[in-house]
Amino acid sequence: MGLDKAPQSVTAELTRSAIFLVVVLNADSGADHAVRELCADMASLLRGIGFRRPGRRLSCVVGFGSEAWDRLFGQPRPKDLHPFAEITGAHYAPSTPGDILFHIRSTDMDLCFEMATQIMERIGNFVATTDEVHGFKYFDERDLLGFVDGTENPIGLAAAAATIVGDEDPSFAGGSYVIVQKYLHDLKAWNELPVEQQEKIIGRKKLSDIELSDDAKPSNAHSVLNTIEEDGEQLEIVRDNMPFGDVGKGEFGTYFIGYTRSPARIERMLTNMFVGRPKGNYDRLLDFSRAVTGTLFFAPSADYLAGL
Repeated sequence: MGLDKAPQSVTAELTRSAIFLVVVLNADSGADHAVRELCADMASLLRGIGFRRPGRRLSCVVGFGSEAWDRLFGQPRPKDLHPFAEITGAHYAPSTPGDILFHIRSTDMDLCFEMATQIMERIGNFVATTDEVHGFKYFDERDLLGFVDGTENPIGLAAAAATIVGDEDPSFAGGSYVIVQKYLHDLKAWNELPVEQQEKIIGRKKLSDIELSDDAKPSNAHSVLNTIEEDGEQLEIVRDNMPFGDVGKGEFGTYFIGYTRSPARIERMLTNMFVGRPKGNYDRLLDFSRAVTGTLFFAPSADYLAGL
């Protein structure tokens, strides 16, 4: 399953703080070297910062977009890496620029912040930041809509099986695909809905987080449309979504990040949500939650990064 090549920390235990940093490379001839050098030093950088506060589970996953991969590494390339495709249905999922993703996690934001600072010290002159989101866990693992997020994540060996590339692409075994999207919520409109209606949109009880019975769940419930199967087997992904917000701007949202061994899994889920299954039977959560970014990356194995 590719585990002879050590993966990056894509299946790390969920934390209470994260920074999602997306950058694009500039045309400077030194940019490629600076990025390669940073990637090769990533393990050392994590050790140096993490040592200052042991036990705070600092990690950083580095992923590369399709065009950046060709520029930085050329051939061979991960067989399923391609630009994120915009989706037009009842609602719209845009495709937005992004060459490199840094998914930084820790139990404490100060370590995330220090890691992001050190990364930009190394490559800040060679990149432009297209998105930077500081995420936090909200009370008992809830999003700003008031529902628990990530309940159905696989764990342990099941998480590795869902996310880590194996024999299907042996040159990139140990890697993982990752899709990110930033969603902005209309909390005023959402909070005006009766709780019972919110629960039918999500497919779970709001207080207890218990899944609604099949009879009670609409066919376009969020949890239903995000469940996909192939040959009778459910195809899983690992999510590490985080709430974020800016009270002064009145901006509240969820940063979606999904790790998978095949991007087709998440793409099917998103098509179900935005277009519908069947067409028109779309995810009503999107009436209150708008996607404003969308990018696909490949996170190669930790061994691949170290080899740079």
